Amino acid sequence: MPNYRRAYTPGASYFFTVVSHARKPIFLQDQVRQALRAAIISTRIHYPFAIDAWVLLPDHMHCIWTLPNNDHQFSNRWGMIKRQVSQAWVCDGSLLHLSNSRNKRRESGLWQRRFWEHQIRDEDDFQHHIDYIHWNPVKHQYVSKVIDWPYSSFHRYVKTGLLPPNWGASFEDPGKCNFGE
Repeated sequence: MPNYRRAYTPGASYFFTVVSHARKPIFLQDQVRQALRAAIISTRIHYPFAIDAWVLLPDHMHCIWTLPNNDHQFSNRWGMIKRQVSQAWVCDGSLLHLSNSRNKRRESGLWQRRFWEHQIRDEDDFQHHIDYIHWNPVKHQYVSKVIDWPYSSFHRYVKTGLLPPNWGASFEDPGKCNFGE
């Protein structure tokens, strides 16, 4: 089995990519979204973290979290969130056919096994990843304007005055934007 190395730094900010099992487009289903919201709220009560940015797409999500100064356990938080969402989710018949390996590990058909994480290095890296998160629905051609995607922290950034509502509209070649990549 591969030895996955993760950077565990107390109080750090991390960019995450979390993907659905087999890239099934299920994350925008009301039941999954509501379960995800409830799981995040529940997890943050027991293990606080700040949500700096988030975007939810049909088959994956990106987010940036900042952990408390004395804490580095983002894996535990993701485990709690994934477990709670899986328990709340009523399985769609097409997702019930799991491999022997997934059955043996008692995994649901909702999540890809692992997640990708990147420790944010500095303010520029932080800003590039926030831009990447907010731009992602346009990148994947779900919308032509960032503001048109409802499942994004972009709306919070607009509401608080951190970004204008037309952010991204002036990019000369949107297809070549590579925020954070």
